[in-house]
Amino acid sequence: MVHQASLQHAKRARLAVSLGDPAGIGAEVTLKALAHWPAEHTKPLLVGCRRWLEQSYQHLRSCSASALADPADFEVLDRPLEQPLQPGQAGAASGDASFHWLSAAVEQVQSGHCQALVTAPIAKHAWHAAGHTYPGQTERLAELAGVAEASMLFTARSPSGGWRLNTLLATTHIPLAAVPQQLNSGRIAAKLDTLLHFCQRFSAQPQLVVAGLNPHAGEGGQLGREELDWLIPALEQWQQQHPQVQLRGPLPPDTCWLEAGHAWHSQGEPEPRAADGFLALYHDQGLIPVKLLAFDQAVNTSLGLPFLRTSPDHGTGFAIAGQGVARAASMRAALETALELG
Repeated sequence: MVHQASLQHAKRARLAVSLGDPAGIGAEVTLKALAHWPAEHTKPLLVGCRRWLEQSYQHLRSCSASALADPADFEVLDRPLEQPLQPGQAGAASGDASFHWLSAAVEQVQSGHCQALVTAPIAKHAWHAAGHTYPGQTERLAELAGVAEASMLFTARSPSGGWRLNTLLATTHIPLAAVPQQLNSGRIAAKLDTLLHFCQRFSAQPQLVVAGLNPHAGEGGQLGREELDWLIPALEQWQQQHPQVQLRGPLPPDTCWLEAGHAWHSQGEPEPRAADGFLALYHDQGLIPVKLLAFDQAVNTSLGLPFLRTSPDHGTGFAIAGQGVARAASMRAALETALELG
């Protein structure tokens, strides 16, 4: 599951897994992913309601063709549900449960009992219904960790050639209309620093690409002036401070990830070499190419926290919850990435 260089560390590392919204597919994808857990690795700590997890397991055995891990084989930090919940019926009760399960899992990492955190999907509207008005798990994690902001990076390793796609978001869960107000030279520089630090895990001299904000990256000011007024000067200043890095951009967003597509499907090291990291300026700009290329392999990785957090790149799947048909590849990748990078 992990590279040989980090195998011994991975065997010893223990993951805390918060099980997400109990009305969703969190239990299903977790149990399916853990069915492939290597026997020589320390087993993760599951954080949720033991009775609900065991009931989910028994139900899924009757409707799923995939292998399932038995919850009895894992330690569960039991945080019982106050009332029974039906699959797909999300609301205040399921949101409150997933909120407190996440908080309890973080405590296990911060105490040193676990070394990294893996989170199953939650529903923001269910959190809000329960009175927890956070944009998402990332923002709650930043609060618990005592940091101003955590960054969202999506990483995936190509199953055909092993090339790694890394995309960092400069802004996350905010309305599109608010994106230009959130972006400035300081934010871009900070996000490039974060992306560079992550990519240096895999390359001593990473190549980074930045997408433009406007169509055609503004087309010389004809389609918006943000690139000319502040983005290009910000990139030039950052490049001067990091001469060892090959920085390209701002590139037109509609072609920025074409090289990533070629590299993803390549059977070996792509020629010419594709960028090691991409900086997207807003949520969908980065997530559309990531999910198009690597929906089953991509992992949401939170950077800027004092601990590693990964999660699958999909949502709660309320429409298919309880049917046994959820794909667990992204959750399995989240577990593997936590072992590899933690």
